[in-house]
Amino acid sequence: MKFIKEFKEFAVKGNMMDMAIGIIIGASFNKVIDVLVKKVMMPPLSLMTDGLNFQDKKYILRDAIVNSEGVITTNEVAMEYGTFFEVSLDFLIVGITVFLVVKAMNRLRTKSHDEKDTTVATPKDIQLLAKLTDLMEEQNKLLKATKN
Repeated sequence: MKFIKEFKEFAVKGNMMDMAIGIIIGASFNKVIDVLVKKVMMPPLSLMTDGLNFQDKKYILRDAIVNSEGVITTNEVAMEYGTFFEVSLDFLIVGITVFLVVKAMNRLRTKSHDEKDTTVATPKDIQLLAKLTDLMEEQNKLLKATKN
């Protein structure tokens, strides 16, 4: 019963929904990156390298063995470094994109916490803290003035 209660609290607090939304967006983002690499970036790169298709690039360790009837009896063994190159490019693009998104979020967060920046509305809790700080400074000045 305790497990069910803890799970309900976890699900109701929104953590599970946030996770689900993140996973769904991540899966969709993966498809976008896959198309960006394979359909947008690789064709010009292939053209620059005289029609080289990176996905087909591999180092064959052992050729496939075909019998007299044309049936493959032993599969080819190869290291597919072209696929590795494409996946590495995917990873690089995802890494750069995530970096840029986090950088933009941090910039917005910094602007929202800057009480002197009027282009972004300061959150109410920051405004209240700023007012409290000002009031405490005034109170300290008054206390120092009365002691002297």
